[in-house]
Amino acid sequence: MAVVLATSPAAGLPWSDGARSEGSLLERLTAQLLTLPVREVLVVVRSQDAQAGGWEKGAESGPRHQICVSDGLAEDLRIVAKTARASTSPVAVLAADVVAHTEALSLLLGHPARPTGAIVASGDPAPLRPPVRTEWGRVVSAGTSFHEVEWANGTFRGVLQVGESHLAGLADIAEDLADLAQRRHLGRVGDGEVAELLLTGLVRAGVQVHAVALGTLHCGRAGTRPAAERAVRELADVDEAQARLGAAVKSGDGFFTTHCVSSWSRHLIRPAARLGLTPNTVTGISVGFAAIAAIWFSDGNRTGLVVGAVALYLSFVLDCLDGQLARYTRRFSPLGGWLDAICDRLKEYLVYVGLAAGYVTLPDKAWEIWALAVAAMVLQTIRHMVDFSYAGAVADRARAAGRRAAAPRSMAVPWDEAPAAAAAKGTGSVLALSRRLDALSGAKRVAYWAKKMIVLPIGERMALISVTAALFDARVTFLALLGWGTVALAYTAAGRMARSFA
Repeated sequence: MAVVLATSPAAGLPWSDGARSEGSLLERLTAQLLTLPVREVLVVVRSQDAQAGGWEKGAESGPRHQICVSDGLAEDLRIVAKTARASTSPVAVLAADVVAHTEALSLLLGHPARPTGAIVASGDPAPLRPPVRTEWGRVVSAGTSFHEVEWANGTFRGVLQVGESHLAGLADIAEDLADLAQRRHLGRVGDGEVAELLLTGLVRAGVQVHAVALGTLHCGRAGTRPAAERAVRELADVDEAQARLGAAVKSGDGFFTTHCVSSWSRHLIRPAARLGLTPNTVTGISVGFAAIAAIWFSDGNRTGLVVGAVALYLSFVLDCLDGQLARYTRRFSPLGGWLDAICDRLKEYLVYVGLAAGYVTLPDKAWEIWALAVAAMVLQTIRHMVDFSYAGAVADRARAAGRRAAAPRSMAVPWDEAPAAAAAKGTGSVLALSRRLDALSGAKRVAYWAKKMIVLPIGERMALISVTAALFDARVTFLALLGWGTVALAYTAAGRMARSFA
């Protein structure tokens, strides 16, 4: 279900691709939404626009297109609340003056997992681009004309989707905001800020909101005719097919994955799709390459170690390719996600066994290499337990936030608190200090990659195993994994605790 707010004059702006007129921005956006997995589009208009267009309240303008008349911001929010309570599927909220690539909208609205998320992009904040702060792919702070954002690093582009598990929370937030708007407690917030208000409310209620990055695609709001025409020209300058390919490559990966795998594995996506390979098939082939690596490692000689290292690297390339192919073809499934996670562990432990079996040492010292292998497995298992248990706790908190009956009243910062007072809270925390250090332009990039590498993600682990096995032996490999893994465990645990108490 998509709620399109055609409550500003910009919704009726004509647009042109440079050759012919294509109608209004509202008509363009509605047509785009109906090509996506959107069951129905509810267009909210003002009373005067409804009279001018000959619309009546609740009138149908198409089999999947309904008109709803509203008299102001408070009623807009109550319409969203009513829609959320009645819906049995995710609800999207958009302004009718959004000008975007269809592929950009599909990054959020066409995702099979249908998560709660918002389209964000870089750039300076503007009246139609309110600031947000994102961390690790999540929106952690969002602003409106009334609510400020500290340490903003992006802007909201007017497209919000709320997943099914968070609809009750959305309805409560929208109703409370409607009451505040009716009592004029939201300061200078305008009629066109419904999506921004809801995003701010969800974030403040503790709901996990995915930050959907655009890459080279465009998505934004146009307030004037020149801005709309300029935005449409910008759309034409981008190859959507190529952009879709780029969007299939996951952002936010570790240093090794980003620079040594994803930099060229993207060229395998289209051939894999043309061959009809599914993501699960690619996962299975990746396991096969890991088994080949383990067999060569078990040989124990230098040739076997080098060939095993190459096979392990190719296995990891395919491990990245299965996710890229899933995003490119939008073929996601719970089974695929589960298989990917299980096979990652299976491949890594197969390689440990192969390395230990091939280690050449004195017979009475064989126990040492197996002890190191088991220790490496145990350490990695503990690290995964820490990660998954924390992720589960965060997910439980998000689900609880989505079920709250009065989410805004439980927020740390009241809705009508002065923005300056809200911004002043928490500035002395460890996390605030970390952000200040990150903001130093000279060290920002180094700090970013250092944080990525110190946690020893799977890309760095595969590189560490491959390089140490090919150049040295299994004993060096296991000692390196234990040393770096222990540091990573301590760093991750400390970070989890700091965030829990922040």
